[in-house]
Amino acid sequence: MGNRRKSRELAIQALFFMDMNDRFAEEKLSLFCDNFLPSAQTRPFFLHLVRGVSTARAEIDALIERFSSHWKISRMSGVDRNVLRVAVFEMLCCQDIPSKVSINEAIDLGKKFGTEESGAFVNGILDSIRLAMEKENLSIPIRVDCAYIPDAPEPDLSGQDSELEGENETTPSFSVEPKPEFYPQNGDGSKDQPSEPGIPAMKRPRRTLIRP
Repeated sequence: MGNRRKSRELAIQALFFMDMNDRFAEEKLSLFCDNFLPSAQTRPFFLHLVRGVSTARAEIDALIERFSSHWKISRMSGVDRNVLRVAVFEMLCCQDIPSKVSINEAIDLGKKFGTEESGAFVNGILDSIRLAMEKENLSIPIRVDCAYIPDAPEPDLSGQDSELEGENETTPSFSVEPKPEFYPQNGDGSKDQPSEPGIPAMKRPRRTLIRP
């Protein structure tokens, strides 16, 4: 698997995690990296995608809804909308990547992480955006510090709690219904407590009875 494909997979997973927590913040990005540390080869492009999508999320979502045949972002599955966000960001802000490459990658990732219909759904919206890009000057803003610089020094992911969006930007609300969570019961009838949402709970150590 190529480094950029791996970066895209991790970016979709990180954005999905942040989406489920309804908080696109550096704190959540840091938490994701603590549990699923990207390699040195995949980290720069991964961070570029996650931070870029997060800072321009309102504009990206509006563009997706414009070409999605009246589908609201909040009605799409979490996988589909984050695959679309990454692809749209690439198409409009990554000039070194051909749009068809971004679309093909998004289709494959939609099929891998989504449902049987995800590939066709993603393809239809992205192809409409691609055709519109050829006819009109579509653009979205991007912060300077989100620019992809492959040789940049290692970013600081020290757990800052600053929001990734700009202070004056508005973001769409999400109506994601959390799935019920079940935790195994212990011998005393109590249940293991869940860890941070989206992060697997720590397993309790098994006790061994040693007889004299």
